[in-house]
Amino acid sequence: MTDKYAVIGNPIAHSKSPLIHAAFAEQTNQDISYERILAPLDGFEVTVRDLISKGYKGANVTVPFKFEAFDMVLPSNRALDAGAVNTLRFLGAEIRGDNTDGLGLVRDIKQNFGINIANKRLLLLGAGGAAEGVLHPLLEESPTLLVIANRTLEKASSMQKKVEKKNESRSYFLNAKAFEDLADQQFDIIINATSTGLTDTALPIPNTIFAKGCLAYDMMYGRETPFMKQARESGAQVADGLGMLVEQAAEAFYLWRGVRPETQSVIKKIRNLA
Repeated sequence: MTDKYAVIGNPIAHSKSPLIHAAFAEQTNQDISYERILAPLDGFEVTVRDLISKGYKGANVTVPFKFEAFDMVLPSNRALDAGAVNTLRFLGAEIRGDNTDGLGLVRDIKQNFGINIANKRLLLLGAGGAAEGVLHPLLEESPTLLVIANRTLEKASSMQKKVEKKNESRSYFLNAKAFEDLADQQFDIIINATSTGLTDTALPIPNTIFAKGCLAYDMMYGRETPFMKQARESGAQVADGLGMLVEQAAEAFYLWRGVRPETQSVIKKIRNLA
């Protein structure tokens, strides 16, 4: 019997997740179906309960429901760190929630680009949900420095204080800055976790932040963002978030099926479809 899964979001028509999970299923001989579900903005929980009643085994969650999903699950440690959930497992009456976004980002950087994060200077641009979702996995890689930068210093400082509140030993190399305070620093890895790519808006960041050999990574995918253009013109190696998308999906697939799919061929396949 085919096990049913889905991705829930609003909007959702653009999602590549069905293509990715179909490729994983074919590769690993798993008998599953996977579809897009458009949930009303005020109807996420009702949508989830409906899927459970219809025998679905799990679901991915995307914008804007990751925080709402967190409030209705038994969260994993990764979900607790992120404060958001992107993967649901339906186990009888229990819903377990996980967050695979940060792991997906780290795996893309380390495995697909061959760049170690340990002992590197990292800059995380943005202090919203996307940044929250990847902060702890990045810290766990032991960079020399991780700076959270945002238009408003208060939001970046709030993220820093959450780490310090947990008395984590790694908090000493975590700093918060406003964008205008970056001029005197350079970074080996710069990650754009803002939504500026959606509006083709340039970030108010200086060209000098891109160190020689820097990896500039935009979590958006499918287009050349102003951040990517600026980074390329400053001599940085540039990447979009497609690999992160596939890698986080692979971890969700593993949580559901107990099988870890190979990802590089799937990244190539999805990119060629673009």
